Amino acid sequence: MSKEAGHLPLSASDTKFDRPHKAHPSIHWTRPYFVAIPGVHNRRLRIYLPNLASFNPLRISKLRRKRGPLFISFACLAVFLTVLLVSKSLGRSDWNSDWSNGSVENAPTLVFHRKHLQQIWKWEIESGHYPSRASIPLEIGLTETLVNPTLPHKPPALKPSRYLSPDSDNIVVDTHGVGPKRVYLDLQSHPPNVAYPPRPVPGSVADMDEIMRHCDFSANKYVRDCLEVLRIGGGLDNGQRYRRENMDDWKYIYLEQPLNATEKAAIHSPARIPSQPSMRRPTKKGPKGAAAVDPDEGLSKKIGTEWEEQLVLSPTLEHRPSSTLENPCDSDNPKIFHMFWTGSFTDKPYLALMSFLYTQNTGLHLKEWPADSKVCRPQFWLWINPGPAANAHNPTADMFEQLKQSPWAAPFLHPRFKGIIQFKRWNTTEQLDGIPEIKHEWRALQESLFNSGGHIISVKKKEPATTSANVTTSTAADGSTTTTAASSEEDEILNRTGSKSASSYDRLSVILSDMARFVLCHRFGGIYLDADTIFLRDWEELWGWKGAFAYRWSRLPDYNTAVLRMHRNSALGSFLFRTALKNGLDFHPMTVTRYTHDAHLQGLLLRLPDALFDSAWLNTEEYQRDRPPQPYFTKFQDFFDTPDQTSGSPQALGFRGFFRGAYSYHFHNFWWKPFDPARNWPDLGPRFAKTEQIAHDNIRKAKAAAKLAGAAGTTTNTPAGDSSSSQSSDEPEYATTPGNDKRDLDWSTVMKRTFEGYIRGETPNMYGEWLDWAE
Repeated sequence: MSKEAGHLPLSASDTKFDRPHKAHPSIHWTRPYFVAIPGVHNRRLRIYLPNLASFNPLRISKLRRKRGPLFISFACLAVFLTVLLVSKSLGRSDWNSDWSNGSVENAPTLVFHRKHLQQIWKWEIESGHYPSRASIPLEIGLTETLVNPTLPHKPPALKPSRYLSPDSDNIVVDTHGVGPKRVYLDLQSHPPNVAYPPRPVPGSVADMDEIMRHCDFSANKYVRDCLEVLRIGGGLDNGQRYRRENMDDWKYIYLEQPLNATEKAAIHSPARIPSQPSMRRPTKKGPKGAAAVDPDEGLSKKIGTEWEEQLVLSPTLEHRPSSTLENPCDSDNPKIFHMFWTGSFTDKPYLALMSFLYTQNTGLHLKEWPADSKVCRPQFWLWINPGPAANAHNPTADMFEQLKQSPWAAPFLHPRFKGIIQFKRWNTTEQLDGIPEIKHEWRALQESLFNSGGHIISVKKKEPATTSANVTTSTAADGSTTTTAASSEEDEILNRTGSKSASSYDRLSVILSDMARFVLCHRFGGIYLDADTIFLRDWEELWGWKGAFAYRWSRLPDYNTAVLRMHRNSALGSFLFRTALKNGLDFHPMTVTRYTHDAHLQGLLLRLPDALFDSAWLNTEEYQRDRPPQPYFTKFQDFFDTPDQTSGSPQALGFRGFFRGAYSYHFHNFWWKPFDPARNWPDLGPRFAKTEQIAHDNIRKAKAAAKLAGAAGTTTNTPAGDSSSSQSSDEPEYATTPGNDKRDLDWSTVMKRTFEGYIRGETPNMYGEWLDWAE
């Protein structure tokens, strides 16, 4: 035996001789108690509670011996708290206000009872707006299984009652699918037609459950990998597929195949869950002394606001697969893209419309749209607010005459685009009166209508003009801040019509657009897009998915409503407008997140990964830079000013190399940056020569005005994106070619010239279709 081993006991029983004897038996600080489990007769729940007997052996002498360490510990804690309070009060004088504002940001916004939230879920699911297997939140408290007409039938996996949670309280979280079967598609063109990707199949649907599985940032999915799945599953890698294995797992687009009579008969009614005793906390005595249960237990109502007593909804809709429609355009789901614009028409909405024509299935490659077409032709409605956002009623000047004189807008008035692109006048009063949920009450909030995340810019009735700007900011008792502005200057905050620079940002129009997108979708249906958005592919399968959606705010679990899909007169829309009315008509995306979160309705407004619409966002916030997508932007300005190290990519890769797989790109403002500094006009060829001449005349006038202003020592204001904005000097700030073009073309320039080449007839669109002017 080794030396060390000689000191070990020979058996476990020998250790008792080495232990000192205690004067009293061992006492445990806790004691187990056994409680019966409702519904489970052969098992009990063990709970540990403090053992009061353990306190008897304590002696004052023991505490006396430990008094020194205890005193030192309390003294250190007191010093730490004192230093913390002093540093807070001296370092930041607004600590108290920040503290209160923080609590306001997290204050409840809910104004509906649980029964109303159940009513909203039921309406949306039965109307076919929830084609997902994601569970309904437990907090909704549904006790009946809802029939889902968009979900294929799948036999439920019922758990034995002994495995059900006691807290479930007979609550149902899954829907009962009775919908059509899904046939997932392999979208590829066959040789020799492999130069361009195929158009999406009419009526196809994107499975958002699959997209979330591959693209969800919360599950640590990379944008680069997501875009590859979107490319391959959508057939955009046609002729350039380098993967050689079976790619069925990346299929996310399907067609709905209606069930026949036999298949329908085989689907049984939803199974009932065995009844269990209610585990909800009684709140008061009911009739005859019985304990009453609070139906809204667990919900947090908005402080200082009464519950909404009723929720008026339209009749539920009938879900119909596209193959069963008599007309390819479903009247309940119109294919309308909405966009909101304030002020003079510039190159920003111009490029959005150009990208729409280049990517969407508008039939411009046909001489005329066939009467028996199986495709629903999408429309683009551009809503123009001709004056400042603060004006409820803007001047009624002929909007179309102004559009004809705009070199950026006039090309879209061509008869070839009739029925595809429509310009519509925005009127705030008329639009808000068109929302039945708020039309009788919104005027009470007219002076605080511009509310963004609790920051209110007050717009009061016009008074006699003053000679200087007066801007004041006040903080209300609820923590919201109010900015009151009054000025006669043209570029003052209330009179801005568009953002001319970073320092003259049109904040009011941005806040108005936050509300306008919900108004337009609720009144007319369709999809809203911000004006700083460029289409990158056909959206057919997004239209096929009947749920409402926005997308994720980069790394944060909030909405960004730069893309918003909602249904006309939906239950979700009614909820949002009534809730917003009781919260100051605040439609900031993060506030909308709070609305849906507090009501447990986030599943009804799906938060899609930003990889689909905003692929550069995470990289600009220093996320996923170890494996970035193509192109690699570290800031949004890289789209307009591509760094020298990567400036060879735009010309070498072209449109195909720009976030291939994404549905759109959001360049986040930069209204004042021209897409193409060297050719900052609509370069559309001889057919639009008169329009181009207007642009060149504007350039000459701007140069002359700049010279006069320089001689007088003043500056001139040029509308954002105006064709003269980058032509005021004769010497460009970049390296040029012999033809005075920019030597290294930026991504923004390549995108603009690609779309313009399609209109000029020099190149087909992204699907290989040549524009036919039908002349």
